[in-house]
Amino acid sequence: MAIIVRLDRVMADRKMSLNELAEKVNLTNVNLSNLKTGKMKGIRFETMNSICRVLECQPGDLFEYTED
Repeated sequence: MAIIVRLDRVMADRKMSLNELAEKVNLTNVNLSNLKTGKMKGIRFETMNSICRVLECQPGDLFEYTED
């Protein structure tokens, strides 16, 4: 896949666990884990907005595009 999810890196920078982030953005641990590992096919803007608000980051901090 050409889009790489960098959620784990941003969470590590903020010293935030998956469980803590899931609780704060009102997602299940499973859904957030699937996002973190790149197993999801898409993300809602509302979810991305919540994650960016909690982690105090920009969407570009969470995702990276690379050529296949």
